[in-house]
Amino acid sequence: MKRDFLNVSDLTKDEILEIIEYAIKLKKEPFSDQTLKNKSIGLIFMKPSTRTRLSFEVGVYQMGGQPIYITGSSTQMSRGEDIKDTGRVMARYLDGIVIRTYSHKEVEDLAQYFDKPVINALTDYLHPCQILADLQTIYERFGKVEDIKVAFVGDGNNLANTWLIAGGLIGFNVSVATPEGYEPSGKAVYEALNLAKETGAEIQLTHDPVEAVKDADVIYTDVWVSMGQEEEKEKKEAFKGFTIDKQLLKHASKNAIVMHCLPAHKGEEISEEVFEQFADVIFDEAENRLHAQKALMSLLFK
Repeated sequence: MKRDFLNVSDLTKDEILEIIEYAIKLKKEPFSDQTLKNKSIGLIFMKPSTRTRLSFEVGVYQMGGQPIYITGSSTQMSRGEDIKDTGRVMARYLDGIVIRTYSHKEVEDLAQYFDKPVINALTDYLHPCQILADLQTIYERFGKVEDIKVAFVGDGNNLANTWLIAGGLIGFNVSVATPEGYEPSGKAVYEALNLAKETGAEIQLTHDPVEAVKDADVIYTDVWVSMGQEEEKEKKEAFKGFTIDKQLLKHASKNAIVMHCLPAHKGEEISEEVFEQFADVIFDEAENRLHAQKALMSLLFK
């Protein structure tokens, strides 16, 4: 039976822990897993990308497969072809699809009509591949991904949504601080709270960054204005006081780390000083996209 990865909760807690451990192994032995040998994987990108595209292209190649990069404008989808029809056609050629797009429903529809694995490489609702790499990075730093507190400070976007669900699923505490009117999706909060009933995770929403980062082990942020929303300059006014800087860090755990999925707008969501202080963590996090996604693909395509 085919498996998709559209949401971090498409995996079990044990599977996520296995992916982290296997990703660390693949980091040392990049060509050791040839699960994708003689397979062709379509990489559909409706949005610009640096880390996601490179990590998936290199990852598919290292696993023996053929990555095929497909821009939205280069397909008939740009002329209105139904994604259901596109999925059924691609199923005749490809062994899997990685898709980065806007609407999460579009990915769900594609997965319904494409009869092989579909991986969500980012939608406006979720960014699950990024979180796998983030969890690997946290594990490398702390030796665990449980019994920790993650504080997300900024816009209640796809990453905030995914962190909430991941915390509820795995059992670590998540506190999300956003300005009023920029809270995470109610759907994501609902799923996180339901998952947390089983794992005991504490899920907190606040409008106070200081409250969110109190005793946090990981402080996470993302750009205030997401891709495709660059014209919303006035939005930045609402985020004054939500910058990750040295003053805010004083309220976190003594050994806390700061993470950022990149690209960063230094001086907005994170100060230049803090970014450089934790640059080794942030760029390890970027590298781990490659390894975590390879471990994910090994699971899905076996």
